[in-house]
Amino acid sequence: MSFHAPNELRIRNGDFGTDDSIGNNGAFYYATGSRNDLKIIASDGGGWEHVSVSKRYETPTWEEMCKVKDLFWDEEDCVIQFHPPASQYVNNHKFCLHLWRCRDAVQPLPPLWMVGVK
Repeated sequence: MSFHAPNELRIRNGDFGTDDSIGNNGAFYYATGSRNDLKIIASDGGGWEHVSVSKRYETPTWEEMCKVKDLFWDEEDCVIQFHPPASQYVNNHKFCLHLWRCRDAVQPLPPLWMVGVK
């Protein structure tokens, strides 16, 4: 199934409001129980599946990014965060991170022994 929007979290009203007719694209809101709820923008055009994840007061944590990954992708899908060359760096929001998955290629992974003990 790969990329799928959690429509129960979709923002349906206001400036970022959308409905299910635009598929996986749109804005989503995930309540964390604190003043730092997650705001998520999702898109799946141009051969890429993408979410941007932001918080108001701090950068999303690893655990929060894992949660978002699980909301939008299947357990066995590989998604990545890029650290691009300095000449291509863009930062429009101080507390925003992105997850990406290329639809047209299988993402290579390093061997597990290079990552750590499983």
